[in-house]
Amino acid sequence: MGHNIEIRTGQPGDERALADFNIAMARETENKSLSPVVVSAGVRNLLQNPQYGFYVVAHTGEAVAGTLMVTTEWSDWRNGEFWWIQSVYVRPEFRRRGIYRALYEFVKTRAVESGRVCGFRLYVERDNVIAQQTYRKMGMEEMRYKILEELLG
Repeated sequence: MGHNIEIRTGQPGDERALADFNIAMARETENKSLSPVVVSAGVRNLLQNPQYGFYVVAHTGEAVAGTLMVTTEWSDWRNGEFWWIQSVYVRPEFRRRGIYRALYEFVKTRAVESGRVCGFRLYVERDNVIAQQTYRKMGMEEMRYKILEELLG
């Protein structure tokens, strides 16, 4: 990777970087402006409530290079959990250097160690071809499902 990268789970001290990365990712991938107050509260809430999920952080020296979030979905068909990979962001100067691969491998190792994870899922913008190629290289494939949503509030 060229840098000494440490991969670890997110900690309360990462809150600012995690919120900033979420805001940057939304702007870059969907051209959306998110409220820093709402995003910071959402990051803090997840960090304080691990039953909702966890963050994984790639850290180099004093800088956070990249991050992702994992949330869970129970599968009665498989009697196990799917881990949803979300909020993936790697700072532009660290892209194409194996940061996402290191984050993903950390998550896979943790999933196997848990003994309850049956697979991984994520969603990606239709036009984000580079990210789709990266995910395919990691062994993921497109599903036959479409994701629908209704936002409340």
